[in-house]
Amino acid sequence: MPNQPAGSGHRAAPVHTDPAEVSVLEALSAVADPVRLQLVRELAGSEDWTRSCGSFDVPVGKAALSHHFSVLRGVGLVEQRDMGAKRVNRLRREEFEARFPGLLHLLLRADDA
Repeated sequence: MPNQPAGSGHRAAPVHTDPAEVSVLEALSAVADPVRLQLVRELAGSEDWTRSCGSFDVPVGKAALSHHFSVLRGVGLVEQRDMGAKRVNRLRREEFEARFPGLLHLLLRADDA
């Protein structure tokens, strides 16, 4: 097997939290941030595994975006996996709804202003 070129190391697989292990306060805190709420809403309008992290139009840099996705994974709202060089996402609707019935529906309402 040939050696991998320098800089082609694999990143660690993302850790996913089971929503059953999350308190309602942790979940609410995670989605209180406007950038994270936007990420959740955009994911809700997309097919599973079709959105890479870089495809979201949010006003933050790569490091901050990575942090926001980490927070969403940490409360069980988002699942991620690597597909080639991209990390793709899915909203964990069923799992989150089972833990917090009705909360995701409220978060996705556009009339929350």
